[in-house]
Amino acid sequence: MAGRRILDAGCGAGPLFAALRERGAVVSGIDVSAGMIERARLRLGMDADLRVADIAEPLPFADGEFDDVIASLVLHYLEDWGPALAEMRRVLRPGGRLIASVNHPTAEYSIERVQGRRPDYFETRAQAAEWSVGDQLVKVTFWNRPLHAMTDAFTAAGFRISRIAEPPPVPEARELFPSDYHLLATAPSFLFFVLQAE
Repeated sequence: MAGRRILDAGCGAGPLFAALRERGAVVSGIDVSAGMIERARLRLGMDADLRVADIAEPLPFADGEFDDVIASLVLHYLEDWGPALAEMRRVLRPGGRLIASVNHPTAEYSIERVQGRRPDYFETRAQAAEWSVGDQLVKVTFWNRPLHAMTDAFTAAGFRISRIAEPPPVPEARELFPSDYHLLATAPSFLFFVLQAE
């Protein structure tokens, strides 16, 4: 990890950026939210390479600038992955890695089935959600899509799939989410991809 040039695409308040930097990586972070970049600056310091940028637009970096791009729980906010993946591929060196995590395609599908709805797993569709952040209500839209749509998008953008993982929850989740832990531990919530730029 030491010396690797890594782009944290969708860095939010910077927790992953901080962890990568502590391990010796040379990290740049982007987020579409100026407020999140401001929070990241408070955490990481004024010298951190943080920029407001939309991953679906041309990125402010040179071709082949990074060894790795990490997009943690970012892509599922986009209806069309094509432009974002093309830009991530462009800023990666040949052979560089895109490491991406997304909501598992069966997670929301299963929840909706239990609630009596009949979603179409094979359809790419929007789903609205609301979160409380402090005293504010934040509304977001996720785009659920089937696994084949994800893998097709990656390969169309010039990536080869090296690994797919469905990680179980970390041990601390038992204490953090005691009423939901059994459900979290017996069905996948997230899907991780390691992709190589060809």
